[in-house]
Parts: sequence; C-alpha cells; structure tokens
Amino acid sequence: MNFIETRGNDNNRAQEVTFSEAILNPSASFGGLYVPKDLPELEDNFILNHLNSSYKELAYDILKAFEIDIDEDEINKALDLYDKFDDPTNPCPVVKVKDDLFVHEQYHGPTRAFKDMALQPFGSILSSIAKKKNEKYLILAATSGDTGPAALNTFKNKENIQVVCLYPDGGTSDVQRLQMVCEDGENLKVIGIKGNFDDAQTALKNLLASESFKKELENDGIKLSAANSVNFGRIIFQIIYHFWSYIQLLKQEEIKNGEKIYLVVPSGNFGNVLGGFYAQQMGVPVEKLLVASNENDILTQWINTGIYDIRDKELKLTKSPAMDILKSSNIERVIFSICGAQRTKQLMEDLNNNKIFKMNEEETEKLQKYFSAINSDDKYGAQIIKEFLDLKYLMDPHTATCIKAYQNLKEKDLKVVIYSTAEWTKFSPTVLQALHENSISHPDKEALDIISKEYNAKLPESIKGLFSSEIRHKVIVEKENIEEEIVKFIRD
Repeated sequence: MNFIETRGNDNNRAQEVTFSEAILNPSASFGGLYVPKDLPELEDNFILNHLNSSYKELAYDILKAFEIDIDEDEINKALDLYDKFDDPTNPCPVVKVKDDLFVHEQYHGPTRAFKDMALQPFGSILSSIAKKKNEKYLILAATSGDTGPAALNTFKNKENIQVVCLYPDGGTSDVQRLQMVCEDGENLKVIGIKGNFDDAQTALKNLLASESFKKELENDGIKLSAANSVNFGRIIFQIIYHFWSYIQLLKQEEIKNGEKIYLVVPSGNFGNVLGGFYAQQMGVPVEKLLVASNENDILTQWINTGIYDIRDKELKLTKSPAMDILKSSNIERVIFSICGAQRTKQLMEDLNNNKIFKMNEEETEKLQKYFSAINSDDKYGAQIIKEFLDLKYLMDPHTATCIKAYQNLKEKDLKVVIYSTAEWTKFSPTVLQALHENSISHPDKEALDIISKEYNAKLPESIKGLFSSEIRHKVIVEKENIEEEIVKFIRD
C-alpha cells in the first residue's frame, strides 16, 4: 500500500511513497502530511475471527492488511514490545464501570500513558529501517507531556538513532517532566522551551520543513524524522486499539456483532480519535466518535461550527495539560478524507496565514456525520474524579473530560467506550485535590503517597523510582535558540 499527500504534490517529491518512506520522511509537499492512498478492505468476518486473538495477533493482521513494506520478523519484533506492558496478552484492558459505560485503559505500558501503545512498536520499526539502510536519523519529538517520555523510552540507546525531545517548561506535570529529564540514554537530548506546546510543535514542523536545517544535518551524515503523530507510523498503531475495544465488548457479551457503539476520546492533537475514524472506515461499528476537549475548546468549536478560529485565542494552562493545544495536527488528515487535497491545502494555508479557516455547509455536515464534540473545565473534571472514585474507579483529569461527552452527546441507547489516556499517577496533585475537594497544592511525590495510602491505589515501580533519579537534562532555551541547541547536541 502506498501513501499520498494531504495537500497535493509539489512535483519535487514522488507522487506516492511506501510506508517506510512515509515514516522516515514524514514531511510532505506544501507542509502537508502523508495518508494511505486507500484504507484496507478487511474480510467480512475480520472482527469475529479475532475474538480469541491476542492483541499482538490482532495488530499483526491489521498491519499486514495495510501491506506495509516491513519484514515480518521486524513486525513481530516490534509487537513483542507489548511484553513490557502489565499484561502482554491484554495491554489495554476494557473495564466496565456502568451498565453502558466502559473505560479502555491505555496506560499500562512503560511510561503509564497511551503513547506507549503506538510508540513502543513504532520506535522499533523505525530503528530497524534505519539500521537496515545503514542511515543515521535524528528523531524530533514535541510533547505536551506523554509523547516525550514514550519516545525517549522506545528509542533509548537504539543504533543509528538520536532523539531530541522538546517540551514546554512548566507545561507538564512533575512526573512527566522527570520521566524525560532523568532519561540516561546517550542518544537522547531533552530541551525545555520557554513557551507552550503549540510553540514546541510549531518549532518541530518548521525544522522538518527547513531545507537549511536538513542540509546542516546532512553535513554530519544525518537524516531527519519525527516521533509525533504527524508521522503516520504513529497513527497506524493507533488504529488497532479501537478494534480491540469492540472485540473486548463482544468477548464480555456486552454487545452483539454488528451492534454499534460510541467511542469517546479526550483530544488535543487529534491522533487518538483519528485512529478511531480510520477504524470506523475499516469496519468497526462505531455510531459516532465523541470528542472531549478541555477549556482549550478549539476542537469543539471546529466540529460544531466548521470554523477553526484561533485569532483571539490564548492557550490556557489547565489540569489536563496533554490537551492544552490550539493547533491540532491531525485534523488535516480528516479534512483530506472529507474534502480532498486541493481544499485541504487551501484551508491549512488559511489557518497558517490568517489563523482561521471556514469549512462550507456541506463540508461541515460531512464532518458532523462522524464527530460530535463538547468541552469541560477543571471544576467539572474534579467533580467527576471524586464521583467516579465513589464507583470504585480512579481516573486522571484527561479521562474525566470524557464523561461530559458520555452524559451529553449520546443520541442513542448504545454502549460507550471512553479512552483513559494516562494513569492517575502522572497527575496526582490534581487527583488529590479532586478527591479531598480542596485546592491545597501538594508536590507530586507527596500526593502519590497520600493517594496510595488513603485509597489503596497501587504505585508502579517506574513512577516510584523517578524521585530518586538523577536529572540529566537541564537545558531550557528560548524558542529561537532551539535549532542551535540541537546542532550542538549532534556534534558533541
């Protein structure tokens, strides 16, 4: 299967590229992204045939359906990394909380967040391609908190790979920051920037598109790629777990085959819900994808009106920081699916140049056929965390935003799966405030200990050990100094 470009072709690149080419060089013509030319057509009984499959078996068959140009041995080696999860046979369990509500727990991997689901196998595959080609790559990652730790973990000490991770100083939780700045791989560099996640992501995209930066790297025999969800290598693995949601409900005899369900995804950069969109197109019976936003409600505005307008918006720092984003990269892939390349290019250029684009009525109706959206605030999230603990379920502030969609956006009496994208341990001060119903600020370690003791909540060893780890990455720079710092790293 080949990949094409969301904004059309500039005649300087190939009209179509393979999967390996798309993930090694994710920046497409006119600043666009790569998408599959066509999605796979799965056999009629694909879901039923996988009722008794392990997660790795399901993942393997979906990857093979995409006909990716990766050796079978390398695919299996990548999928074996799910052995690092709490339960390798079921790395992302689907847990019943209410009669019609299920939580898909995506945080059972090494860094306790959903990014592990895609980045563990993706990192292995990208590294193997680089090694096979005998090429050296610099992998860039920009993070609002979870991509960074997961990318650093998967690429640590990999041959032919160096990684630079950009994070907004003060814009992550302490646990997320420690997971990055304490990493000891010799091929890793973590850089804090004076700005927010949008600044970090913009810097990443600019570097990916910069010919002068690429030439600078080429002088050192290094090529450039990315670990963010601008890279379809991430997205392909994010399709799989939406199939798993449906299969788990079938196995639990909560639904019958063909019965539709709702999927609720807390969203910032739109990669997780994009995976659900593709899964729906490939045959998972999804009634609708419900998108949950926080006070940075740009996705809610876009889905409800067809207008993406950030002219007068300032990024708000909330208690669900992984969703503190105003420019969501993966909406472009949805727009391409609905509108085609020419229109996508026009809308994205409008956003880049004028900070606004407007879809027409027909385009907006198509968007709303697949998605509904709603936003909530920190006060609501705190109430939900407390309320659900009374139901014996402890959740993080991102998961809490999903409940607003569950409560307000259901139009039919169908089962609902919400996606829990991070373990509570990554945001323990916020969770403790919610549980104690106060605004007392506790350091992460103290909050972790209190919650663990008072509510009998288990602390993973990987989280416990962070607070005694050496901080190895102390650099914090202005946005305009990022490139200089990266070049210094690769030449040290």
